[in-house]
Amino acid sequence: MKESKSDQTKENQEQPSAAAEANTDAAAGTKKQFKVEKSCSRGLGAFLAQAKLSLAFTSYQTGRLYLTGVDKSGRINFFERIFERAMGVVGDSQRIYMGGLYQLWRFENMLKPNQVMKKTYDKVYVPRNAQTIGDLDIHELGIRKNGKVVFVNTKYSCLAEPSVTDSFKAIWKPDFISKLAPEDRCHLNGLAMVNREPKYVTAVCKSDSVDGWRDRRHDGGVIIDIDSNEIVCEGLSMPHSPRWSNGKLWVLNAGSGEIGHVDFETKKFVPLAFCPGFLRGMSIHGNIAAVGLSKPRNKRFEGLALDQGLKDKDADAWCGIQFINLATGDVQHWIRLEGDITELFDVTFLHGVRNPMLVGMRGNEIRDLITFEDDTDARAESAQS
Repeated sequence: MKESKSDQTKENQEQPSAAAEANTDAAAGTKKQFKVEKSCSRGLGAFLAQAKLSLAFTSYQTGRLYLTGVDKSGRINFFERIFERAMGVVGDSQRIYMGGLYQLWRFENMLKPNQVMKKTYDKVYVPRNAQTIGDLDIHELGIRKNGKVVFVNTKYSCLAEPSVTDSFKAIWKPDFISKLAPEDRCHLNGLAMVNREPKYVTAVCKSDSVDGWRDRRHDGGVIIDIDSNEIVCEGLSMPHSPRWSNGKLWVLNAGSGEIGHVDFETKKFVPLAFCPGFLRGMSIHGNIAAVGLSKPRNKRFEGLALDQGLKDKDADAWCGIQFINLATGDVQHWIRLEGDITELFDVTFLHGVRNPMLVGMRGNEIRDLITFEDDTDARAESAQS
């Protein structure tokens, strides 16, 4: 069932001031106003509220970071902010990291426990740091147990961490990559964390030449164990978003439009369900996987098995998110986006968050919203003693 947007959803879009618009880098080409219709399945609000979840997802095509929660009346609330080439996103109730065109963003929740903003938002994320890293074509991210962020540096075919002095610190690369070079050789893209450490990555192929992955999209895809450098799954078509959950390694075989898991003995992909779209971005809670769907782009993604799958199902490609039951493969809930948006990139559940918002960069709010820590009394007492 499709919900009426006016009755069942609310939208909050950033409205830049005239001065902010004038100061925006026109050369970046970020479109300011998009006409996007959002709809969702009838039970999504109840599911999110009961599970104490909200959702963050990105679209580099529109340059948006979207937050989806549930207000006090049980309605789905969509909140969006503009960030150029919004890509990988990962976070929790206190912190969100997101990759952009040339910056790695860190957002911190400013509210104390039981505080509420504007009588509805239980988390307010504020951009506290935007580290300039250059255009690395940053893809997925993870937060390690020591609190450091790790990200897939697709342009240089490696995993990386932020550096104090440089654009990045390379911490791992596949054995088949002979050197770090800005050539996007294998299209390294997805990252699976296990016990809060990087464990598996996906690549479109094993190419060691510049842009070599484009000719191997049909069946060159691999999943690599970072610790052993072993290829644990091969023969994939543009794999994305590996995730470890419930004792299985789940992955999106984007070129065929399928979600499934890895059979480590045969090193093969075991499909669970077909989804009508190019799959990219996944987050798992319990037995439910939130999966991002995009409409296939012409030329770059055409000619894949996904095209035939859509024909066989007599289906049109989606842009949106489907919530897949990992036991049955059934779609339990969904969000559908129509209009000027056609592609999503990443999806992450925010656990313990009911209805989040994020302070934007283009209005007066970010200038006037000031919080601080006060350690002056403690220092004074220490000096007197």
